Amino acid sequence: MSYLNIKDVEKSFGDLKVLKKTSLNIEKGKLITLLGPSGSGKSTLLRSIAGLESIDSGSIIVDGEDITSKEPKDRDVGMVFQQYVLFPNMTVYDNIAFGLKLKKMDKKTIDKKVKEVLSLVELSDKANSYPHQLSGGQQQRVALARSIILEPKILLFDEPLSALDRKIRKNLQVQIKKIQRELDITSVFVTHDQEEAMIISDEIYLMNNGEIEQKGSPQELYNNPKTSFVAKFIGTYNVFSKDVFEQYFKKNINAEEVAIRPEVIQISKDDISNEEYNLKDCTVADVSVIGNTIRYEVIKNGFSINVDVINDDLQDIKLGEKVNIFVPKKKCIFFEK
Repeated sequence: MSYLNIKDVEKSFGDLKVLKKTSLNIEKGKLITLLGPSGSGKSTLLRSIAGLESIDSGSIIVDGEDITSKEPKDRDVGMVFQQYVLFPNMTVYDNIAFGLKLKKMDKKTIDKKVKEVLSLVELSDKANSYPHQLSGGQQQRVALARSIILEPKILLFDEPLSALDRKIRKNLQVQIKKIQRELDITSVFVTHDQEEAMIISDEIYLMNNGEIEQKGSPQELYNNPKTSFVAKFIGTYNVFSKDVFEQYFKKNINAEEVAIRPEVIQISKDDISNEEYNLKDCTVADVSVIGNTIRYEVIKNGFSINVDVINDDLQDIKLGEKVNIFVPKKKCIFFEK
């Protein structure tokens, strides 16, 4: 059953149509991510849900209630921004309690709720600290606590982690997902970082030019991209046109483009020719160590392909060496025009 229903939403800024009959349905308690490049419409859609942008047509329904024309303050929607927007003259405790005080809630209830949410975001020991005494990650957790303490029907995240360093960002991705599931809050997260979307999402809506290009679980989008745009944006697929692929692999294909994940390609200095597609006498043009993965850029007569293998002591392929690569046909993804 859909809890957040967005139907045929359109939005233009002058002659530029940013959202084109955009529709999505989110089940209660799910965290979905609006993913896409700059200008794809993801932030405009998020702001439309919050009421910070009016829409030209369409509807936004939350828990059976049409909120399309409601003011932001009447939508029962919480929002966590990239900027923390904390009150510098207030302690962590008072920043979090601020919204409840506006609702004229009694002090005892406020104290109970603030302490509960401080524990949830693991900041109980920072209750009396001021924002300038906190790290960026801690400040963002205060901003998150301030939103969730109001128990909104929908929680929106507008690229909240993009200003943080990688290690803190990784920790907060896991923490946000844990808190969201514990509270069972229906959430919409906006990011342009596909790795972040993969980690945090129940479902991903990949946007392109104001439309939903593809939706599905992180695994579905990674393993089964429906278009070359999805393949190029999700992961590190090698994507080739029909002409280029046929020229180098010497096999005819019934498709306009081919996408191949780098980790499904086999690479060897030996001659192993039992695969459907193979390319021999290539040169290793680059070797990059990416944590537990080694990425080889392999070229032949100007044709370049990336190959990923597990980083272990058995890898003895060096820069400049000659290699052969083999691609299982069943691992290729073929796109019609």
